[in-house]
Amino acid sequence: MKLLHFSVIPMLLLVFLAVPALADMGPPPNIIYILADDLGYRELGSYGQEKIKTPRLDALAAEGMRFTQHYSGAPVCASSRCVLMTGLHCGHSLVRNNWENGGWGEFQPEGQYPLPTGTRTMASLLKEAGYTTGVFGKWGLGGPGTTGAPEVQGFDHSCTVICQRKAHNFYPNHLWKNGEKVILDGNGWFKAHQKIKEPLATEQEYYDRYLRERYMADVFLEEALGFIDKAHTSNQPFFLYYPSPIPHVALQVPVEDLEAYPREWDTEPYLGGSYLPHPRPRAAYAAMITHLDREVGALLDRLEKLGLAENTIVMFSSDNGTTWAGGVDYEFFDSTGELSGLKGSVLEGGLRVPFLVRWPGKVAAGSESDFPSYFPDVFPTVLDLAGLADDRPHDGHSLLPIFHGGSFDRTKPLYWEHGDQQALRLGDWKLVRRRLGKKNPATKLFNLKEDPGEKQDLASTEPERLQELLEVSRKSRFPSKIFPNPGLDNDR
Repeated sequence: MKLLHFSVIPMLLLVFLAVPALADMGPPPNIIYILADDLGYRELGSYGQEKIKTPRLDALAAEGMRFTQHYSGAPVCASSRCVLMTGLHCGHSLVRNNWENGGWGEFQPEGQYPLPTGTRTMASLLKEAGYTTGVFGKWGLGGPGTTGAPEVQGFDHSCTVICQRKAHNFYPNHLWKNGEKVILDGNGWFKAHQKIKEPLATEQEYYDRYLRERYMADVFLEEALGFIDKAHTSNQPFFLYYPSPIPHVALQVPVEDLEAYPREWDTEPYLGGSYLPHPRPRAAYAAMITHLDREVGALLDRLEKLGLAENTIVMFSSDNGTTWAGGVDYEFFDSTGELSGLKGSVLEGGLRVPFLVRWPGKVAAGSESDFPSYFPDVFPTVLDLAGLADDRPHDGHSLLPIFHGGSFDRTKPLYWEHGDQQALRLGDWKLVRRRLGKKNPATKLFNLKEDPGEKQDLASTEPERLQELLEVSRKSRFPSKIFPNPGLDNDR
């Protein structure tokens, strides 16, 4: 009976303490989640960036909460987005890598492995709760006509580059709107991956070859603003998912955007290879991020204009860390700071990402949190915001207590896997396993509080801690028939 006594009383206290908060919530808030693509942890001014201009995102940080230990769902695109939409981490999720349907040609099938019918996404649950839902940007969770298409997975309105491969060209010849193919006039098809042997004679020659008329990020912004307008007119709460394709390469941005950055930055052009050439690669990368910053500003300005800002929570993050490919000079921009690793790695630089939250009157302006959090937490947080019961399987915790300035003890670990890599964070400790299933596997242990750069391996000096995290990691996953992973599947 003592066990019952000590477990029930705290639960009752939590219920009574929660009643005033629930009573004060009022109408359900509008929810906007903005997702950058391959934006590094230190590529915003509010996170220490000194070269790239991000005034609107820096203002967003000043008006809300900045998280310093937030992580993406995975170190690559599709699997990270699946984690975000479903709340299931990489050991339980449906999509565990960038599985491709088709190739790179103009008429190849589009899409990645589709979310199956019956998937409970954030969008589908919010739609059932009375929200109007929209997605505008890069999708990557199923091609046109599949079970994973946005209109099948809970979105009332969509305008997307539905296939990640098509997103490698910021001037595609078509997009997908509400399940229908829409041709972008002025954007003739051309290969998104090219290499030239020698620099072209003039900058204009690059632009004539590799730019067209309609920049897809601008199309997504127009559609998103129209969605907000319509939701406001209907007086219906809305969920806007805005997965911008920026700053994923190729390096393509309207020419006028380059003027914000010095010519002296670029002493030689990028000749292409895995992505398109550009005469001013450093300036182009910075200009792309500043372009994204303006997109965020336009969305925030529309909320203010319509009187929606007070009852709209805005969240901003990135799907993984910064890339090394396509002419991106991450060292020049110090894109990851002291963190090790880049996109594709389960080290901190591949996973730790910016996370900003603004909710006037609910989230204190200028606040900061070092609470370890990640994409699976967004799912229960959104359910909480909408007043929905938290009875769906997921691997996260609602972050509402953190948003409101409180805290709680995290009971669920943070877990990732990608290819032959696995990582798990429990408190300040992080397990990193790489080259699993290979001849020379590596298992390392880090204390992130003392060593956020993951430079000092403590596996040999903390054997009990290492075994604890290894045991938790083995219990944190099950094999996937669709995405077999021998290095982990055979690890019992």
